[in-house]
Amino acid sequence: MSLIAASLDAFATPRHGHHRRADQGLQLELMSDMLDTRGSWLSEDDLSLARERLPMVYVDALPVRVNALGEITAIGLLLRGRHDGSLSRAVVSGRVLYGELLRHALLRHIEKDLGTMALPRIPSSIVPFTVAEYFPDPEVTGFVDSRQHAVSLCYIVACDGDCVPSQDALDLAWVTPQEALSYTFQAEMTGGQGRLVRLALAHCGYLD
Repeated sequence: MSLIAASLDAFATPRHGHHRRADQGLQLELMSDMLDTRGSWLSEDDLSLARERLPMVYVDALPVRVNALGEITAIGLLLRGRHDGSLSRAVVSGRVLYGELLRHALLRHIEKDLGTMALPRIPSSIVPFTVAEYFPDPEVTGFVDSRQHAVSLCYIVACDGDCVPSQDALDLAWVTPQEALSYTFQAEMTGGQGRLVRLALAHCGYLD
């Protein structure tokens, strides 16, 4: 039976209290609420039209657990339906809204996919570890989005809290870096998601 059919237990438990988020301030919450209320910043027709003419800006986030030395001990992989009707393991991903800072977009999508108690540590630098270019044609870059041309800034984000799949995510599996690189899990990640995980691990020195 494919691992997609079964949930995996989390490899790590939260190490920090939930009070760390308090210092993010009311301003971030108000801005996030403001952007959420205008989440349909384009109508479906306008969005479809824009996707036919413009590249869309996205953020991808690979949620990880780290030890005291900053080494990755576990990687969180979501199970979600793709636009072609298939199921795939995937990283956190979503569109950057007009007027939204990248930091806010990362926090918003992580909390939407992993819950408000995920306690992500948004990177101090907003420089991504790579940029993924998605196209409907799989032959262009290997990163595939059947709906559009999208440019995604990709980050590795440590999460200290309780992560629970939400929104359109069906499951969240915490696996070791070695398991994430295994044939079994790589086969369950389509549309370039497996390659994205390999790039992230290579960036952290897990691959030669």
